[in-house]
Amino acid sequence: NFFRFLASEVREQLALLGFRSLDEIIGRVDLIDADTAVDHWKARGLDFSAILHKPDMGPDVPTRCVGQQDHGIDRSLDVTQLLPLCRETIESGAPIEIELPIRNIHRTVGTVLGSEVTRRHGAGGLPDDTIRVHFRGSAGMSFGAFLPRGITLALEGDANDYTGKGLSGGRIHVYPPRESTFRPEENVLVGNAVLYGATGGEAFFRGIAGERFAVRNSGAMTVVEGVGDHGCEYMTGGRVVVLGHTGRNFAAGMSGGVAFVHDPEGRFPARCNRQMVDLEQADERDLAELKEMLQRHQIATGSTVAQRLLADWPAAAGDFVKVMPRDYKRVLQAIERARASGVPEDAAVMEAVNG
Repeated sequence: NFFRFLASEVREQLALLGFRSLDEIIGRVDLIDADTAVDHWKARGLDFSAILHKPDMGPDVPTRCVGQQDHGIDRSLDVTQLLPLCRETIESGAPIEIELPIRNIHRTVGTVLGSEVTRRHGAGGLPDDTIRVHFRGSAGMSFGAFLPRGITLALEGDANDYTGKGLSGGRIHVYPPRESTFRPEENVLVGNAVLYGATGGEAFFRGIAGERFAVRNSGAMTVVEGVGDHGCEYMTGGRVVVLGHTGRNFAAGMSGGVAFVHDPEGRFPARCNRQMVDLEQADERDLAELKEMLQRHQIATGSTVAQRLLADWPAAAGDFVKVMPRDYKRVLQAIERARASGVPEDAAVMEAVNG
């Protein structure tokens, strides 16, 4: 309805100008009332003539979109290799393991494959690890974006921005080549905005991630060995474990989920935005969950950082800081009280939300 009203109003405005369609006015800078548009004290003296200049062009040069873009999807890694290899598994559910090289020109690897799994099996996807793909090389942007349950992508190499964007139940493991000699925990492994908007699944990264790690994450579980600025920004759910330094402004706008940061040097509090969160000691239940995540991280990536921490457990557990959103904690406490007293959980949550 909103877009119908919007379209109707656009048609009304076009009619007032004497036109029938948007195509007819694209490029018609002569229709702009420049005096009115810049009649503000901040804009006085600005000259927009160069911006509003309409170059001389023949009728053979269109000023609007007249053809479709070719995004090269039919030549993507998913369409040319992954789908043909996995077609039978998608239909039958029989497990399959694949090994393939990958380059940074390959973008959104796994997304088309994931869409076929969802189309065939619905939001529940396939059983975990039904499709396992081991890549070697450098992945392009959005590696494993929107990956559903049943698909595991292991990358021996590194990946660009938006790795795991919208992760929806799948699994992503990224680690340096086995023969590399550098220290993974001191080097960037994946780019910015990793796990942006993830809703489920798990991801393990043996190395440092860029800025805005797990922004708007609402359900994914992940372990990483360092993050840049704005980690866990606007996060609403899931679990994040950081086994190294964070950048500034960690947890800004974080209203749900829990993060654990390894901070033996005590530097993390100064880098955390505590407007909506508190920093706490992990309790016994937290530590059990944290230990399990470290074990899974070590198995999936061969992390020596996780290995050292587990070898020194439980002493190493005391160096973790729990990042807990205040409102989220209040809701969880209300749910626990409701379960203990037999009160409906929905009513208890609404009471907690409304203060």
